[in-house]
Amino acid sequence: MSQYSLISNDFLLESYDYTLPQNAIAQNPANPRESAKLLVYERQSGRITHSNFYHFCDFIPQGTLIVLNDTKVIQARIYAHKINSLTQGLSQKHYEIFFHKPLDSINQSTLFLAQIKGRVKKGDRLIIADSISTQASIIVEIKECLTNGLRIVKFIQNNQDLNYPLVLNMLEKYGHIPLPPYIKRNDEKSDVLFYQSVFANHLGSIAAPTASLHFSEKSLESMRKHFELCFITLHVGAGTFMSVESADIRHHNIHTESYSLSIESAKALQKANKVLCVGTTSARCVEHYMRHKALNGECDIFLYPSVKFERVDYLLTNFHLPKSTLLMLVSAMIGREKCLELYQLALQQGYRFYSYGDGMLIL
Repeated sequence: MSQYSLISNDFLLESYDYTLPQNAIAQNPANPRESAKLLVYERQSGRITHSNFYHFCDFIPQGTLIVLNDTKVIQARIYAHKINSLTQGLSQKHYEIFFHKPLDSINQSTLFLAQIKGRVKKGDRLIIADSISTQASIIVEIKECLTNGLRIVKFIQNNQDLNYPLVLNMLEKYGHIPLPPYIKRNDEKSDVLFYQSVFANHLGSIAAPTASLHFSEKSLESMRKHFELCFITLHVGAGTFMSVESADIRHHNIHTESYSLSIESAKALQKANKVLCVGTTSARCVEHYMRHKALNGECDIFLYPSVKFERVDYLLTNFHLPKSTLLMLVSAMIGREKCLELYQLALQQGYRFYSYGDGMLIL
């Protein structure tokens, strides 16, 4: 008998698998944003409605507080050439650098975590390709090689180590929007606009809080007229794409992501009648805050079936990857079997999945 045979299916990783055709993965955003499809599931009645984001506000119960994540996506993908230590010349090969985060105190740190595609070793120096023709090119020095392509690096300009604010400025100048790996094309100028929410405010994410991408300035204004809004900041990290390796999901070591919220937002959450979170990132942040009551820190909550929501009543979310922690979070709210049933229905109805895809509203 398998050691997992007596475990509830809700705790088995294999129970969160489903088949997704490649053509169901959105490669481009809906334009206009509100033209994306919206599947509305009302838990109490079991009613399912197929609509679009033009009608989003029509479904939300009056008196609901809507929580939005105002993180801003860093242009975290940059390209570089290796500097030959002997000749000081440049290799022709391109190295792709995917910036992750600072290692230490955010503003003071000069050591950063990054993934680098291409073979490098400790002590190697790369030069950012787009900065070569400028007066002060930017050097990336490899300080340590970790596993999974992760590297600890320094960014150097004019013989000075760059701190986090300066690195962010550099990335905004030379970086590219870090489209997820399942979007099989190069980033375009339009992605700078569409892979960012219209209310993005605080730089720090390396992936978009994708449920937020469905709202234009006009629809945001409509929400403000009809509902109370509050903003939290949770910086989405690479861990959001991390696969679950343990057969029993309860043994998974969930990734952490830095978050903050204002005293005003905390008060709004405490007194709200009902709370709708736009996106799994907002939901994680709210549920973490309700348990720890800290206005900032590292969010490490793992929401899956049997873990109860303490403050989130409703959820707007995109359609997520098989076996992902995000799929498990949605399952925690509506049940794993119902979640997978709705995913199959969405596929039958031609919904588009993942970051640039359509959405599901759970009431």
